[in-house]
Amino acid sequence: MRIVTWNVNGLRACTKAGFLDWLAADAPDVLCMQEVRAEPDQLEETVRQPAGYEAVWHPARRKGYSGVSTWVKSRAVTTIGIGDPRFDDEGRALFTELDGFTLVNVYVPNGSRDLSRVPFKLEFYQAMADFIRRKHAAGESVMVCGDWNTAHREIDLAHPKANEKSTGFLAEERAWIDTFLGLGLVDVFRQDHPDEKGHYTWWSQRAGARQHNVGWRIDYFLVSEPLTGRVRSVAHHPSVSGSDHCPVALEID
Repeated sequence: MRIVTWNVNGLRACTKAGFLDWLAADAPDVLCMQEVRAEPDQLEETVRQPAGYEAVWHPARRKGYSGVSTWVKSRAVTTIGIGDPRFDDEGRALFTELDGFTLVNVYVPNGSRDLSRVPFKLEFYQAMADFIRRKHAAGESVMVCGDWNTAHREIDLAHPKANEKSTGFLAEERAWIDTFLGLGLVDVFRQDHPDEKGHYTWWSQRAGARQHNVGWRIDYFLVSEPLTGRVRSVAHHPSVSGSDHCPVALEID
């Protein structure tokens, strides 16, 4: 099974930039998208009802903002929202039952440049942690993928010192990634590339940032430890354009 996560930064714009061509070539079994920023009826039919996929949409109440969507080739049960209206009104999470695990498509809130939304972001992390604890206590496995909006370690962004007081690299945000790992999740990309620099999934739209690979790694697959033995590979695809993020693909038996 090939699972791809991608913050598309507006699916309508991404579609105009070649999204359907990429989809036809990549053909993942499961596609998790974040920052869709559209209601399904605002999308062309080939995107609203993608051929060969069962598509579930969780848009935000606010038009043109946030939103997640999960597309699955085989029939699957998907739950919309985390069960807290504070987060569900913003279209932040979808939960899909797959073969032996729950796949979570998550779009973590941005803390905002003035840091005003950092408390809200940390509350969302808490809600996700509570969900994972319940699943693990029941002996179940999870795979949480998407835009975590936090670079975990200094090697996960090009300029760590310059961003120590910026949301996405605040100490309290990074500590939450440690918390998730402490709950028994594994950052499977870092497991395979423990000390390698230069692996990023998001680049500023400032001129030259992506060309010169001045980016951040903020899109992850965090996987329950018992599930890691089934993971064959995890790879970034920075050559895929259409968004300021790139797709991240995981293959699992």
